[in-house]
Amino acid sequence: MKLRYFATRFASVMAAATLTMTACDDDILYDFDGIRLGTESQGAVVSGNSSLVEIPELQKGDLFITHNLIGSSDTVMNYSLAYDTVKMHSRWVAFRFDGSNRKKNTGRSDSDAFQDDPDLPSRFYVGSYGFGSGYDRGHLCASNDRLISEEANRQTFYMTNMSPQMSAFNQLYWVGFELYVQDLGRSESFSDTLYVVKGGTIKDSQIEGYITRPNGKTVPVPKYYYMALLSCKSGSYSAIGFWMEHRSYDEVSDVDKTEIAKRAVCIDELEELTGINFFHNLPDAVEAKVEAEYQLSSWNLQ
Repeated sequence: MKLRYFATRFASVMAAATLTMTACDDDILYDFDGIRLGTESQGAVVSGNSSLVEIPELQKGDLFITHNLIGSSDTVMNYSLAYDTVKMHSRWVAFRFDGSNRKKNTGRSDSDAFQDDPDLPSRFYVGSYGFGSGYDRGHLCASNDRLISEEANRQTFYMTNMSPQMSAFNQLYWVGFELYVQDLGRSESFSDTLYVVKGGTIKDSQIEGYITRPNGKTVPVPKYYYMALLSCKSGSYSAIGFWMEHRSYDEVSDVDKTEIAKRAVCIDELEELTGINFFHNLPDAVEAKVEAEYQLSSWNLQ
């Protein structure tokens, strides 16, 4: 049968734990006439493969979009997102570093690369212009997370991947965590695959305010930002998360490992804080173990 769907092209708290498995990916799919859907849509509009390890549980009403890179022989997932069509802001973005995308083959796209997401229905566009004085169009999946190709980097400038971040936070604090994740993700000795989820909070109680766009749409300013990481190395899994307040951090001169470690919590706690079910596509026993605890030493933070 044919299914109607939205086209695809294919996040401070930290938490870590370890368990051994026989493989780094155990993705489950259903395939309907070439449209691959996961098993945990929870009523969300699904576009892409929601059963991948890095994809959190979808929430009702979210648009799930995956951006792909189409190569000569393979289709490589660039990143996925869940877009809240009421709040006009992504609930999270999710992606991975592995052998298919961790290399640096290009640089950052031009400053005018920002654009509305072509895979998002146009009625949800917020416009590609800036968020106003004092705020940056802050990447969730960082530009430097995706340097495998020009197309991969260009896709990170879609507005579904942007969040209104205070300039001081975006350019000085958030970037420190981005660099840390990139160092881990590009290290073949650290992991075979590093799964990453990033986002800003958009629950009503976790919004600082709203920015009104020239087209009349309003975009929430998150009170908090988070990242959830899951590493797989030789079949062994460990997880860690970060939770941080959205502010300037004027008292912090260097976002070093000591500063990063201050934001660490287990994934279970991060789920309580965000209301998001991370890494639910893992086997239940693995998920329970890795989400309940973390070790800073496992994440090069001791």
